[in-house]
Amino acid sequence: MSGGKNSTGTRHRRLDAPVGSRAGSGPGPTRRRVLGAGLAGGALLLTGATGCATGGAGAPDAKRLDASSGGKVAGKITIWSWDVAAKAMQRLGKAFEQAHPGTTVDVVDIGYDNAYDKITVGLGAGSGLPDVLTVEGHRMPTYIGNFPHALVDLTSRAGGLAKDFAPSAWRTVTDVGGRVLALPWDSGPCALFYRRDHFQQAGIDPATLTTWDDYLAAGTTLKDRTGKKLLILDAKQDSMFALLLQQQGQGWFVDGKVAVASPAAERALTLMKQLVDRGLVDFENGWDGLVSGTHDGKAATTPTAAWWDGTLTGDMADLNGRFGVVPLPAFDPGGCRTSNSGGSTLCVTAQSKNPELAWEFLSFLLADRANQASMMEHEGLFPAYLPALDDPYFQQPDPYYANQPAMRLLADLARSIPTVETTADDSKAGDIVNTAVNQVLHNGADPGTALRSAARQIATATSRQPAP
Repeated sequence: MSGGKNSTGTRHRRLDAPVGSRAGSGPGPTRRRVLGAGLAGGALLLTGATGCATGGAGAPDAKRLDASSGGKVAGKITIWSWDVAAKAMQRLGKAFEQAHPGTTVDVVDIGYDNAYDKITVGLGAGSGLPDVLTVEGHRMPTYIGNFPHALVDLTSRAGGLAKDFAPSAWRTVTDVGGRVLALPWDSGPCALFYRRDHFQQAGIDPATLTTWDDYLAAGTTLKDRTGKKLLILDAKQDSMFALLLQQQGQGWFVDGKVAVASPAAERALTLMKQLVDRGLVDFENGWDGLVSGTHDGKAATTPTAAWWDGTLTGDMADLNGRFGVVPLPAFDPGGCRTSNSGGSTLCVTAQSKNPELAWEFLSFLLADRANQASMMEHEGLFPAYLPALDDPYFQQPDPYYANQPAMRLLADLARSIPTVETTADDSKAGDIVNTAVNQVLHNGADPGTALRSAARQIATATSRQPAP
């Protein structure tokens, strides 16, 4: 979600931001910030739960919703969330209550910093949780795997909605048996945000960056002619490697086996090492470093997700007209030119005393074109619900991007995000891979060697076999 220097006011914490990250809200009621950010940022708080596949002491069997609605809903539900996600639900919760007299939607902003401590403890104990939880997409598979009975099985109602959601987001809310245990909320289609003035000064047409080889060559030219670096990377917590791996249609695991030493993984990490070796990377510390470095013009591009728009328009309003957006470069000519970074979900806990009302609110909020488009316009939440991408909002030229219809480009890319395998062990794998990436980028380690070592560590930590 969006991020900020505190949890109040006009700056907000991204719902699925890496630990320590920050971002800014938009400048007005129609440009707010966002659920989104780094897949590799890691669910560090979840690692302690691995192996606890109990579903909570109070929920020995998964609750299921019947295939048909029980009729008129009534009563109260409580939802845990934070920042702009909470604001969006508070706003639309009032509309839901008006449409369903006798209902109450109580949205509690629990803040981000301790959210997953509270959620993990509640799932394990089988008590203490509300009716509905906000959970980041990259964390949901870990919860589904470790607490298989702690969430309400929504399959009978939600199963038919699969076609309406981005497949990459839908994958995060289903288990290995195909049960639907949450609904996707937003997604993070990735593109290349670039500084128009820097590229013009270097005499480079950004439309020519069709492959990562083109990107490398342009970076050298740009550095020689302007003195600018090509991109900013976090000095400690990588988020780009997972983006590059998903672009090639792969996650940490393939068919349940450890795949971080695959040719696709080595290709991704080799690209990152090439960027460093050619002096094209500016390393900064955390989210604040990325934002300040971008504002100060230290780098000419940012390969990242749609939620970056809110940071640009909010924290860098003074750079109006200087940015543009193109698809990500592909690994091969004609290859995939997007990926995903970020996204979130809503799920109903098995502790809910009113799962019917909870489901009605989830479907009202997330499976409705007008409501999803409204949350994009007012809170900056980029929809995972595909019909919402046809809303006129996404077709508008944007003055911030020199009247480029940037959201239309991102909406088009959102339909082609590669789907990757997700598992309960993604968090453990992500932590180990982050160490390997740092060894390569900062200590000059060989990408293949570092990834093979990481694969062995992941296999030991998860009791999974390495992919052939």
